[in-house]
Amino acid sequence: MRRMMLIDNLQYANWSEKIFRQLREGGVDAIHVTIAYHENFRETVLNFEKWNRWFEQYPELIMKGQWASDIDAARETGRTAVFFGFQNPSPIEDDIRLVEIVHTLGARFMQLTYNNQSLLATGCYEDEDMGVTRMGKQVIKEMNRVGLVVDMSHSGDSSTIEAADLSERPIAITHANPHSWAPALRNKKDDVIRAVTENGGMLGFSVYPHHLKDKGACTLESFCEMIARTAEKFGAEHLGIGTDLCQDQPDSIVEWMRVGRWTKEIDYGEGSASSPGFPDMPQWFRDNRDFGNIENGLRATGLSEEEVAGIMGRNWYNFYAENFKPRG
Repeated sequence: MRRMMLIDNLQYANWSEKIFRQLREGGVDAIHVTIAYHENFRETVLNFEKWNRWFEQYPELIMKGQWASDIDAARETGRTAVFFGFQNPSPIEDDIRLVEIVHTLGARFMQLTYNNQSLLATGCYEDEDMGVTRMGKQVIKEMNRVGLVVDMSHSGDSSTIEAADLSERPIAITHANPHSWAPALRNKKDDVIRAVTENGGMLGFSVYPHHLKDKGACTLESFCEMIARTAEKFGAEHLGIGTDLCQDQPDSIVEWMRVGRWTKEIDYGEGSASSPGFPDMPQWFRDNRDFGNIENGLRATGLSEEEVAGIMGRNWYNFYAENFKPRG
Protein backbone atom coordinates (compact mmCIF):
# COMPACT_ATOMS: atom_id res chain seq x y z
CA MET A 1 0.00 0.00 0.00
CA ARG A 2 1.35 3.41 -0.95
CA ARG A 3 2.24 5.66 1.95
CA MET A 4 0.61 8.79 0.53
CA MET A 5 -3.20 8.86 0.46
CA LEU A 6 -4.53 9.08 -3.10
CA ILE A 7 -8.03 10.34 -3.96
CA ASP A 8 -9.31 11.12 -7.46
CA ASN A 9 -12.40 13.24 -7.12
CA LEU A 10 -13.91 12.63 -10.58
CA GLN A 11 -13.94 9.70 -12.97
CA TYR A 12 -16.44 8.43 -15.51
CA ALA A 13 -14.95 5.20 -16.83
CA ASN A 14 -16.50 2.25 -18.64
CA TRP A 15 -16.11 0.25 -15.45
CA SER A 16 -14.73 -3.27 -15.56
CA GLU A 17 -12.61 -5.69 -13.56
CA LYS A 18 -9.61 -4.44 -15.55
CA ILE A 19 -10.12 -0.87 -14.34
CA PHE A 20 -10.83 -1.96 -10.76
CA ARG A 21 -7.51 -3.82 -10.78
CA GLN A 22 -5.73 -0.80 -12.25
CA LEU A 23 -7.10 1.28 -9.36
CA ARG A 24 -5.43 -1.11 -6.97
CA GLU A 25 -2.20 -1.23 -8.97
CA GLY A 26 -2.12 2.58 -8.87
CA GLY A 27 -2.78 2.69 -5.13
CA VAL A 28 -5.97 4.75 -5.50
CA ASP A 29 -7.63 4.83 -2.09
CA ALA A 30 -10.87 6.56 -3.15
CA ILE A 31 -12.63 7.84 -6.24
CA HIS A 32 -15.70 9.97 -6.84
CA VAL A 33 -17.56 8.46 -9.79
CA THR A 34 -20.27 10.05 -11.91
CA ILE A 35 -23.43 7.93 -11.89
CA ALA A 36 -25.76 10.43 -13.58
CA TYR A 37 -25.42 12.87 -16.45
CA HIS A 38 -29.03 13.32 -17.65
CA GLU A 39 -30.79 10.43 -15.90
CA ASN A 40 -34.02 10.98 -13.99
CA PHE A 41 -34.52 9.59 -10.47
CA ARG A 42 -35.59 6.09 -11.48
CA GLU A 43 -32.79 5.74 -14.03
CA THR A 44 -30.27 6.89 -11.44
CA VAL A 45 -31.54 4.27 -8.98
CA LEU A 46 -30.72 1.65 -11.63
CA ASN A 47 -27.16 3.01 -11.70
CA PHE A 48 -26.93 2.62 -7.92
CA GLU A 49 -28.09 -0.97 -8.42
CA LYS A 50 -25.38 -1.56 -11.04
CA TRP A 51 -22.71 -0.43 -8.60
CA ASN A 52 -24.15 -2.64 -5.86
CA ARG A 53 -23.64 -5.61 -8.18
CA TRP A 54 -20.02 -4.60 -8.77
CA PHE A 55 -19.43 -4.30 -5.03
CA GLU A 56 -20.75 -7.87 -4.70
CA GLN A 57 -18.67 -9.15 -7.62
CA TYR A 58 -15.36 -7.50 -6.66
CA PRO A 59 -15.37 -7.17 -2.85
CA GLU A 60 -11.61 -7.62 -2.70
CA LEU A 61 -11.06 -4.60 -5.01
CA ILE A 62 -13.76 -1.97 -4.32
CA MET A 63 -16.19 -0.95 -1.60
CA LYS A 64 -18.96 1.63 -1.28
CA GLY A 65 -17.84 4.92 0.20
CA GLN A 66 -20.20 7.12 2.21
CA TRP A 67 -18.01 8.77 4.84
CA ALA A 68 -14.34 9.73 5.11
CA SER A 69 -13.87 6.85 7.54
CA ASP A 70 -14.62 4.47 4.67
CA ILE A 71 -11.35 5.58 3.07
CA ASP A 72 -9.52 4.47 6.21
CA ALA A 73 -11.28 1.09 5.96
CA ALA A 74 -10.36 0.83 2.27
CA ARG A 75 -6.69 1.55 2.99
CA GLU A 76 -6.62 -1.00 5.79
CA THR A 77 -8.07 -3.71 3.53
CA GLY A 78 -6.30 -2.86 0.27
CA ARG A 79 -9.39 -1.66 -1.59
CA THR A 80 -10.68 1.48 -3.31
CA ALA A 81 -13.63 3.34 -1.75
CA VAL A 82 -16.13 4.50 -4.38
CA PHE A 83 -18.16 7.67 -3.76
CA PHE A 84 -21.09 8.67 -5.98
CA GLY A 85 -21.97 11.97 -7.61
CA PHE A 86 -24.19 13.55 -10.28
CA GLN A 87 -23.06 15.92 -13.02
CA ASN A 88 -26.58 17.31 -13.35
CA PRO A 89 -29.46 17.82 -10.91
CA SER A 90 -31.69 15.69 -13.14
CA PRO A 91 -31.92 12.85 -10.53
CA ILE A 92 -33.90 15.13 -8.18
CA GLU A 93 -36.17 16.15 -11.08
CA ASP A 94 -38.30 19.04 -9.77
CA ASP A 95 -38.69 17.64 -6.24
CA ILE A 96 -36.53 19.11 -3.47
CA ARG A 97 -37.48 16.18 -1.21
CA LEU A 98 -35.42 13.87 -3.39
CA VAL A 99 -32.22 15.62 -2.21
CA GLU A 100 -32.36 13.72 1.08
CA ILE A 101 -33.32 10.49 -0.69
CA VAL A 102 -30.31 10.51 -3.04
CA HIS A 103 -27.98 11.30 -0.13
CA THR A 104 -29.42 8.33 1.76
CA LEU A 105 -28.74 6.15 -1.30
CA GLY A 106 -25.11 7.29 -1.27
CA ALA A 107 -24.81 10.41 -3.45
CA ARG A 108 -22.25 12.86 -2.08
CA PHE A 109 -21.78 15.44 -4.88
CA MET A 110 -24.31 17.08 -7.21
CA GLN A 111 -23.63 19.67 -9.89
CA LEU A 112 -26.25 22.39 -10.08
CA THR A 113 -25.84 22.44 -13.88
CA TYR A 114 -24.28 20.45 -16.69
CA ASN A 115 -23.32 23.10 -19.32
CA ASN A 116 -26.93 24.26 -19.89
CA GLN A 117 -29.41 26.24 -17.85
CA SER A 118 -31.09 24.00 -15.28
CA LEU A 119 -33.85 24.51 -12.76
CA LEU A 120 -31.13 25.47 -10.27
CA ALA A 121 -28.49 27.63 -12.03
CA THR A 122 -26.86 28.57 -15.34
CA GLY A 123 -24.39 26.34 -17.19
CA CYS A 124 -21.08 27.54 -18.60
CA TYR A 125 -22.24 27.21 -22.25
CA GLU A 126 -25.15 29.63 -21.99
CA ASP A 127 -24.81 33.13 -23.48
CA GLU A 128 -26.16 34.81 -20.34
CA ASP A 129 -25.54 33.71 -16.77
CA MET A 130 -28.62 34.53 -14.72
CA GLY A 131 -27.16 33.07 -11.52
CA VAL A 132 -28.73 30.71 -9.01
CA THR A 133 -32.50 30.39 -9.43
CA ARG A 134 -35.19 30.54 -6.74
CA MET A 135 -35.32 26.76 -6.65
CA GLY A 136 -31.54 26.63 -6.67
CA LYS A 137 -31.35 28.67 -3.48
CA GLN A 138 -33.72 26.29 -1.74
CA VAL A 139 -31.91 23.21 -3.03
CA ILE A 140 -28.54 24.56 -1.83
CA LYS A 141 -30.04 24.94 1.67
CA GLU A 142 -31.30 21.37 1.55
CA MET A 143 -28.00 20.05 0.21
CA ASN A 144 -26.23 21.82 3.07
CA ARG A 145 -28.60 20.22 5.55
CA VAL A 146 -28.21 16.63 4.40
CA GLY A 147 -24.52 16.67 3.42
CA LEU A 148 -24.74 16.65 -0.39
CA VAL A 149 -21.89 18.79 -1.73
CA VAL A 150 -22.63 21.56 -4.23
CA ASP A 151 -20.46 21.00 -7.33
CA MET A 152 -20.12 23.84 -9.86
CA SER A 153 -17.70 22.27 -12.35
CA HIS A 154 -19.91 22.90 -15.40
CA SER A 155 -21.59 26.09 -14.18
CA GLY A 156 -21.29 29.69 -15.32
CA ASP A 157 -19.04 32.15 -13.52
CA SER A 158 -21.74 34.23 -11.85
CA SER A 159 -23.69 31.15 -10.81
CA THR A 160 -20.57 29.62 -9.26
CA ILE A 161 -19.63 32.75 -7.32
CA GLU A 162 -23.21 33.14 -6.12
CA ALA A 163 -23.42 29.49 -5.05
CA ALA A 164 -20.15 29.78 -3.12
CA ASP A 165 -21.52 32.80 -1.25
CA LEU A 166 -25.01 31.37 -0.69
CA SER A 167 -23.92 27.96 0.55
CA GLU A 168 -23.46 27.65 4.30
CA ARG A 169 -21.01 24.80 3.70
CA PRO A 170 -18.00 24.82 1.35
CA ILE A 171 -18.65 23.94 -2.27
CA ALA A 172 -16.44 22.24 -4.86
CA ILE A 173 -15.26 22.50 -8.43
CA THR A 174 -14.42 18.82 -8.73
CA HIS A 175 -12.80 18.83 -12.18
CA ALA A 176 -11.46 21.94 -13.93
CA ASN A 177 -8.29 24.02 -14.29
CA PRO A 178 -7.51 27.75 -14.19
CA HIS A 179 -8.76 29.62 -17.25
CA SER A 180 -5.60 31.75 -17.20
CA TRP A 181 -3.50 28.63 -17.93
CA ALA A 182 -5.80 26.98 -20.47
CA PRO A 183 -8.65 29.20 -21.72
CA ALA A 184 -11.21 26.43 -22.23
CA LEU A 185 -14.81 27.47 -21.72
CA ARG A 186 -15.13 25.08 -18.79
CA ASN A 187 -11.99 26.23 -16.94
CA LYS A 188 -12.37 28.71 -14.11
CA LYS A 189 -11.29 32.34 -13.90
CA ASP A 190 -9.40 33.55 -10.86
CA ASP A 191 -12.36 35.39 -9.32
CA VAL A 192 -14.38 32.16 -9.49
CA ILE A 193 -11.63 30.06 -7.88
CA ARG A 194 -11.16 32.74 -5.24
CA ALA A 195 -14.86 32.77 -4.35
CA VAL A 196 -14.85 28.99 -3.90
CA THR A 197 -11.59 28.72 -1.95
CA GLU A 198 -12.16 31.75 0.29
CA ASN A 199 -15.37 30.06 1.41
CA GLY A 200 -13.43 26.91 2.31
CA GLY A 201 -14.13 25.06 -0.92
CA MET A 202 -12.02 22.82 -3.16
CA LEU A 203 -10.72 22.81 -6.74
CA GLY A 204 -9.88 19.46 -8.35
CA PHE A 205 -7.42 19.60 -11.26
CA SER A 206 -8.44 17.80 -14.45
CA VAL A 207 -6.28 15.92 -16.95
CA TYR A 208 -9.05 15.76 -19.55
CA PRO A 209 -7.22 17.02 -22.66
CA HIS A 210 -9.75 19.73 -23.55
CA HIS A 211 -9.00 21.31 -20.14
CA LEU A 212 -5.21 21.25 -20.65
CA LYS A 213 -2.78 23.72 -22.16
CA ASP A 214 -1.80 22.20 -25.54
CA LYS A 215 -4.47 19.51 -24.94
CA GLY A 216 -3.07 15.97 -25.30
CA ALA A 217 0.43 17.40 -25.92
CA CYS A 218 0.45 19.09 -22.51
CA THR A 219 3.62 18.25 -20.60
CA LEU A 220 3.70 16.94 -17.04
CA GLU A 221 5.96 19.86 -16.12
CA SER A 222 3.43 22.41 -17.39
CA PHE A 223 0.56 20.71 -15.55
CA CYS A 224 2.41 20.50 -12.25
CA GLU A 225 3.78 24.05 -12.47
CA MET A 226 0.21 25.24 -13.01
CA ILE A 227 -0.83 23.47 -9.80
CA ALA A 228 2.08 24.99 -7.89
CA ARG A 229 1.21 28.50 -9.08
CA THR A 230 -2.44 27.94 -8.15
CA ALA A 231 -1.31 26.86 -4.68
CA GLU A 232 0.60 30.13 -4.31
CA LYS A 233 -2.51 32.13 -5.22
CA PHE A 234 -5.23 30.28 -3.36
CA GLY A 235 -3.59 27.98 -0.81
CA ALA A 236 -2.52 24.38 -1.36
CA GLU A 237 -5.01 23.17 1.25
CA HIS A 238 -7.89 23.96 -1.14
CA LEU A 239 -6.54 21.89 -4.02
CA GLY A 240 -6.87 18.26 -5.10
CA ILE A 241 -7.09 16.02 -8.14
CA GLY A 242 -10.25 15.39 -10.17
CA THR A 243 -8.94 13.84 -13.36
CA ASP A 244 -12.22 13.55 -15.29
CA LEU A 245 -10.82 10.26 -16.59
CA CYS A 246 -13.24 8.72 -19.11
CA GLN A 247 -11.36 5.49 -19.69
CA ASP A 248 -12.49 2.87 -22.24
CA GLN A 249 -15.65 4.77 -23.14
CA PRO A 250 -17.08 4.48 -26.68
CA ASP A 251 -17.64 7.69 -28.64
CA SER A 252 -21.39 7.22 -28.19
CA ILE A 253 -20.91 8.16 -24.54
CA VAL A 254 -19.56 11.57 -25.56
CA GLU A 255 -22.79 12.10 -27.49
CA TRP A 256 -24.82 11.13 -24.40
CA MET A 257 -22.80 13.50 -22.23
CA ARG A 258 -23.20 16.44 -24.60
CA VAL A 259 -26.68 15.86 -25.98
CA GLY A 260 -28.72 13.91 -23.45
CA ARG A 261 -32.36 14.48 -24.37
CA TRP A 262 -32.29 18.25 -24.81
CA THR A 263 -31.41 18.53 -28.53
CA LYS A 264 -31.78 16.62 -31.79
CA GLU A 265 -28.50 18.07 -33.05
CA ILE A 266 -24.99 16.97 -32.15
CA ASP A 267 -23.46 19.32 -29.59
CA TYR A 268 -19.70 18.83 -29.79
CA GLY A 269 -19.10 20.88 -26.67
CA GLU A 270 -15.38 21.01 -25.93
CA GLY A 271 -14.56 18.84 -28.94
CA SER A 272 -14.88 19.68 -32.61
CA ALA A 273 -16.91 18.45 -35.55
CA SER A 274 -13.79 16.89 -37.04
CA SER A 275 -12.96 15.01 -33.83
CA PRO A 276 -16.19 14.37 -31.92
CA GLY A 277 -14.94 11.46 -29.78
CA PHE A 278 -12.65 11.33 -26.79
CA PRO A 279 -9.33 13.14 -27.32
CA ASP A 280 -5.98 11.46 -26.78
CA MET A 281 -4.80 11.56 -23.16
CA PRO A 282 -1.36 13.01 -22.38
CA GLN A 283 1.30 10.29 -22.44
CA TRP A 284 2.06 10.77 -18.73
CA PHE A 285 -1.52 9.95 -17.66
CA ARG A 286 -3.25 7.08 -19.46
CA ASP A 287 -4.99 5.37 -16.54
CA ASN A 288 -5.07 4.93 -12.77
CA ARG A 289 -1.58 3.46 -12.67
CA ASP A 290 -0.05 6.83 -13.63
CA PHE A 291 -0.78 8.92 -10.53
CA GLY A 292 2.84 8.47 -9.44
CA ASN A 293 3.85 10.71 -12.36
CA ILE A 294 1.74 13.56 -10.98
CA GLU A 295 3.02 13.01 -7.45
CA ASN A 296 6.66 13.12 -8.59
CA GLY A 297 5.95 16.07 -10.86
CA LEU A 298 4.51 18.06 -7.96
CA ARG A 299 7.59 17.33 -5.86
CA ALA A 300 9.76 18.67 -8.69
CA THR A 301 8.01 22.07 -8.50
CA GLY A 302 9.28 22.68 -4.99
CA LEU A 303 5.99 22.10 -3.20
CA SER A 304 6.55 20.72 0.29
CA GLU A 305 5.90 17.06 1.07
CA GLU A 306 2.88 18.12 3.15
CA GLU A 307 1.48 20.17 0.27
CA VAL A 308 1.97 17.32 -2.19
CA ALA A 309 0.27 14.89 0.19
CA GLY A 310 -2.64 17.28 0.56
CA ILE A 311 -3.13 17.73 -3.17
CA MET A 312 -2.82 14.01 -3.90
CA GLY A 313 -5.58 13.09 -1.45
CA ARG A 314 -5.44 14.37 2.11
CA ASN A 315 -7.28 17.63 1.28
CA TRP A 316 -10.21 15.74 -0.24
CA TYR A 317 -10.24 13.41 2.77
CA ASN A 318 -10.54 16.39 5.13
CA PHE A 319 -13.25 17.91 2.92
CA TYR A 320 -15.23 14.65 2.95
CA ALA A 321 -14.94 14.43 6.73
CA GLU A 322 -16.43 17.90 7.19
CA ASN A 323 -19.09 17.97 4.49
CA PHE A 324 -20.72 14.57 3.94
CA LYS A 325 -22.47 14.31 7.30
CA PRO A 326 -25.95 15.76 7.80
CA ARG A 327 -26.42 18.74 10.03
CA GLY A 328 -28.61 18.15 13.07
